Amino acid sequence: MMATLISVQIPAGYTLDVEITSLRNNTGFIMLQVLNESQVPVEQKKGVIQDFKYIVKIVNLPPGKYAVRYFHDENMNGNLDTNKMDIPTEGYGFSNNAYGLFGPKPFKEWLFDFNENKKLSLKIKY
Repeated sequence: MMATLISVQIPAGYTLDVEITSLRNNTGFIMLQVLNESQVPVEQKKGVIQDFKYIVKIVNLPPGKYAVRYFHDENMNGNLDTNKMDIPTEGYGFSNNAYGLFGPKPFKEWLFDFNENKKLSLKIKY
């Protein structure tokens, strides 16, 4: 009796490099999420800031549509702090630098196609 081996090729993921610039200091952490097109987080990263920027590499991310959101947790409490009017007092941002007048633009404007290695250059807003 001879066994047949079947080779199933699962497409490998790609690498997403994210660079966030214009941080006002090197204090605290960047808290970052990668969301799929259903707004479900698929990756979460917490990282240190060096030279007023944050760089992270997310490996083996499958092809698809994704969005990124992040904030600068200056006081290291794990939350995006806001004032009495719910305006953020810490820096924040979204993929495609999708800032609206009074908050972020709609989620669909954060989305980007991801079907090859990609680098996002994002600028934080305070």
